[in-house]
Amino acid sequence: MMMLLKCSWCFPTQKAERFILAFHLKVEYIITGEPQRTERFDYPLDAIREIVINMVVHRDYRDSSASIIKIFDNRIEFYNPGKLYGGITIRDLLSGNYVSKSRNKLIAKAFKEASIIERYGSGIMRVCKICEEYGVKEPDFHEISNGFQVILYNEKTVEKTVEKILDIIVNNPQITQAELVEMTGLTRRGVEWNLSKLKSKGLIERIGADKGGYWKVNTSRLV
Repeated sequence: MMMLLKCSWCFPTQKAERFILAFHLKVEYIITGEPQRTERFDYPLDAIREIVINMVVHRDYRDSSASIIKIFDNRIEFYNPGKLYGGITIRDLLSGNYVSKSRNKLIAKAFKEASIIERYGSGIMRVCKICEEYGVKEPDFHEISNGFQVILYNEKTVEKTVEKILDIIVNNPQITQAELVEMTGLTRRGVEWNLSKLKSKGLIERIGADKGGYWKVNTSRLV
């Protein structure tokens, strides 16, 4: 199933966030022992907010086509008119090795003075860091159709990753976290988050240290 939000000029960031949040994000309530329960959405809300802000700040307003948000079962696709500005590449964005240049200087300045953005040129790296800390797959970035696209993945994608990690552990109980990083392509934090999810479900237990120890799999829970 796919839902679509379009705007031919500029949509307010809060309106876009509310649209996504109100109708399309599932939430899990986590009991932690604290007086107030913890909410965990299937997407990191801070990443959505950061992407939407960047869409407003960086779109090419000379282009009459629409900014588009497509919402699928397992991902959200954000498309914005205008490719990367000033000769910057996607590789530059992900490495942080570039000097930020703004297509819309007045909009960027207004957002900076209103403390909506922290510093120029840090949005993409911040989105990646948010997703890493949340334990979801790193977003994909593309330049397509004279514009820029970000694909944000949700917990369904994560569940498949959890299943993959569990399958690896079942076949190799001595595997280390470092080896899981290599086999899955996740960051260290991503692997740690997925392992903690398996532990919380009672599916695995670590016996011994990361090196020299092994994973005990609760086979009765796998049925």
